[in-house]
Parts: sequence; structure tokens; C-alpha cells
Amino acid sequence: MKKLIAIVFVVLVSIPVFSQINFGLKAGVSTTSLSMPTVKTITSGSTSFTVDGITTAKYGFHGGVFIRATLFGFFVQPEFLFSTRTSEYTITNVRTTVSTVAKQNFNKLDIPVMLGFKFGPLRLNAGPTGSLLINSPKALISNTDFKNNYQRMTFGYQAGLGFDLLFLTFDLRYEGSLQKYQNQIQNLAGTKYNLDDRPNAFLFSVGIKF
Repeated sequence: MKKLIAIVFVVLVSIPVFSQINFGLKAGVSTTSLSMPTVKTITSGSTSFTVDGITTAKYGFHGGVFIRATLFGFFVQPEFLFSTRTSEYTITNVRTTVSTVAKQNFNKLDIPVMLGFKFGPLRLNAGPTGSLLINSPKALISNTDFKNNYQRMTFGYQAGLGFDLLFLTFDLRYEGSLQKYQNQIQNLAGTKYNLDDRPNAFLFSVGIKF
């Protein structure tokens, strides 16, 4: 979190040296898929469950504000976005072999800092992004022997293309994760199981710049 704050602070302090500065609002949709390399077996005493990520894409929403500072075709664009994501997992009781689908909804504050170049109306950009979890998602396993822990801050990256038309701005980006997802399950003995799941997303947004 401190590193992200430092990056954003340096960017904001540097903005006055740029020749053109735009503020804007943006909103859009995302499709998120989950990458989970192995099925996890979670055990507490004689109670065991397996957890498997469902990889089909889920839809989410994002919206917020951005600042774009441009100089000789190069630009820096920090953004502050509220975003929603959904993930689903298949939870199977090892003893009864009964399976259920658990859905988790994540509400986050995303702070991407995009760096790029403008070629006329076209933009190429990429940069780091930090995601701060602002809710407590539903536990994956409904059993008193287990509890969910969540990593509040995760880091990733975004890269993509943008297009400007008058006061409108359009973006299509890919978002990848540099860290594993927030989910960690702990049993009564204190053993912690990391799910090793990573989200990947495509994001499309439309904005208005001033």
C-alpha cells in the first residue's frame, strides 16, 4: 500500500510540468476469468473439502475518475475506480461427495497508473495497478471448522489501446495479476491454505474528458 501511495504521489506532483492536463469521468464493464492450477484439499480434523475454481468468465462493473497529463505525445494517467468482480468455486465435501457452487463478490478500489503514447486519436498504454478490497466476501466453506482470510491489497498491471473522439475517450485493456488472489482458508489448528488463484480480466470503458 505504501509503495502504491508513493507512486501516485510522485505522479500527481509531476503533473504540473506537462503541457496539457485533462480531468475526466469513466465507466465500463469487465469480463473476469479465474486461473487456478490445481484443486485444493482443505482439511480440519476429520472434515475435508476440495476447492476448485470455475474458469468461465464473469461480468463486472467499474467507474470513477482519471487525470491525464500529456507532453509531446507522452502521457501519464492515474485513475481512481470503484470496481466489482465475481468469482465462483466448486466446493466438494470429501466424505459425502456432495458439491456446491460458492460465489464470491468483490468490491474494490482500483488505482491504475497508465503510461503511454498518443498517435493522433490513438493511445497505447500500460502500467501498474493496485486493488484495495473494501468489502468482506462470503466465505467459501460454510463450516465452523474453517474461516476465510483476505489479502486487502493486491497488485497487477493493465495494458491496452485507447481512442479519443472529441470529448469522448474509449479504452480496451487486459488486466493481469502479479499476486495471487485474496482467498486464504484457515482451519481450527491455524493451518493456512492459499488457493493459488489469479484473476485475469478484459476491461472496456467509455469516458468524458474535460
